[in-house]
Amino acid sequence: MPGPSQLDDPLSAGIAWSRYWRLMRWMSALTFLCVIIALGLLYYLHGLVSVHMYIATAAGIGFALLLTSALMGLVFMSSGTGHDECIDDPVSSEISPDE
Repeated sequence: MPGPSQLDDPLSAGIAWSRYWRLMRWMSALTFLCVIIALGLLYYLHGLVSVHMYIATAAGIGFALLLTSALMGLVFMSSGTGHDECIDDPVSSEISPDE
């Protein structure tokens, strides 16, 4: 039987979510900085090309970095609060360590 998660407690959940959103604010600022640097390098290396290329580059880099940071932040939150240990895994009890 799985134990209770720390995310079930409103105080612990509030602390965990505030840490997550603080991480996301920092990662949003870093993403913005990376997009500006990438667009600057693109302009420096290729000059003024189609505006659509700049928009696609900014959207692609921004989406990739924000999605990665959001998912990794959720992994860190889940691991840090002990939420991973409170699941019931019937498969792992059937597998012997020798297999």
